[in-house]
Amino acid sequence: MFVSSNTIDAILVYLKNGLKDLFSEREVKIIIQELILKRFNWTKTDLISNKDNRLSESDLLFFRGCLKRLQANEPLQYVIGSTFFYDLEIKTDKRALIPRPETEELVDWVVKTFQSKQDVKILDLCSGSGCIALAIKSQLNKAIVSGIDLSIEAISLANENAKLLELNVEFYEGDVLGDLAELPSKSFDSWVSNPPYIPESDKVEMAENVLNYEPGLALFVENHLPIVFYERIAENGLKFINKGGGLFFEIHERFGKEVVEMLQSKGYLDVELKKDLQGKDRMVRATLP
Repeated sequence: MFVSSNTIDAILVYLKNGLKDLFSEREVKIIIQELILKRFNWTKTDLISNKDNRLSESDLLFFRGCLKRLQANEPLQYVIGSTFFYDLEIKTDKRALIPRPETEELVDWVVKTFQSKQDVKILDLCSGSGCIALAIKSQLNKAIVSGIDLSIEAISLANENAKLLELNVEFYEGDVLGDLAELPSKSFDSWVSNPPYIPESDKVEMAENVLNYEPGLALFVENHLPIVFYERIAENGLKFINKGGGLFFEIHERFGKEVVEMLQSKGYLDVELKKDLQGKDRMVRATLP
């Protein structure tokens, strides 16, 4: 037996001792709470009132397995298997990036732009887990929303999320850097994308749990081509986005000026650079003439 007894209280002590050297006291508290709530499908109130509950051997093995994975620097969202994004529970695993809070701000910008005209056709490029497209669809239920990604594994995960959330969004395999001949439609009102934008040189500053577990294909670009995805999306947008339609991008905080100037050079109008809640240049919106 790896805990003093098979009670919730004993598991709390076991997990705290196993995590205290890896995370702050606040982080340990959050992680343990997330693990227990996920395992038993409890609320926070349930946790308080059920501390004397007896656990099965299966429960004990679950928590031991979770601790080993966390001690190996695997992200909590992968260990738990899901995360919340824009009030949706998104399934998460190594097939796609973990949805980030700042990306919710991009979704919010799209939703607010189209909330008075919901019958629009929107494409999410570099969809990953599908979180952006699914969040948009959850708010704009009359919109036709789809997504593409180069990774077959990511597309599989995104379609699983669409099914779990019962949202009518379909995801397709497609190369954003290609000619996009595989698009489900040739006419869209808006494109939105959070593409790879981290230069390879930034790896030295990144956390081990990101580098070792999240797919590099969805994170990194060559140092000499930091905005290559934005350039290609903008070029194709001129062919597939309706007149008066637009682009929404999440960007690297260092390349806001470059993205804005690139869009203006290609003829896009009303190009707007927006900061996130941390005060960093994070989003760009542009309109086709």
